[in-house]
Amino acid sequence: MAPLWIVLGLLVALFLWFISIYNGLVHLRNYVDNAWAQIDVQLKRRHDLIPNLIETVKGYMGHERATFEAITKLRTAAMNAHGPAEAGPAEAALSGALRGLMVNVERYPDLKASANFLALQEELSSTENKISFARQAYNDSVTRYNNKIQSIPANMVAGPAGFSKRDLFELTDAAERAVPQVKF
Repeated sequence: MAPLWIVLGLLVALFLWFISIYNGLVHLRNYVDNAWAQIDVQLKRRHDLIPNLIETVKGYMGHERATFEAITKLRTAAMNAHGPAEAGPAEAALSGALRGLMVNVERYPDLKASANFLALQEELSSTENKISFARQAYNDSVTRYNNKIQSIPANMVAGPAGFSKRDLFELTDAAERAVPQVKF
């Protein structure tokens, strides 16, 4: 009778261990999903600001039509991207186009002095900072999750339970990776 109790005790312990690992993985996966949702909120906010920025700038920079069309196309591509693997390159391209627009703005002193433009520029800058913080939080969550599902003993539960590796939200634009140059 004692061996039966030992086997039964081991089975219960194994079951409780499985439940504990599984619940921990679910918890981490939900953190990753939440972190991506936070990035998505900030990206939506940026996407919503871009048409206002373009309309404000159009009055001053009417002959920059190609720039406006490129930004509009890149915004649409970024809005249609799904997940970090697609969103990373799309958002990097959009960021590059917006940087180009801001460089062109330097040639229009009246535009730079416009209160509406300045407010939009400040809002866009604030949103870019929020995206950066959200991206960092997302990547931290993904790293914790990926480490957990790839480590023993959790990997023995993760594979059979369907937990798979998640992608980081990485910079793909070389200009964003470059160290800023300070020139006097």
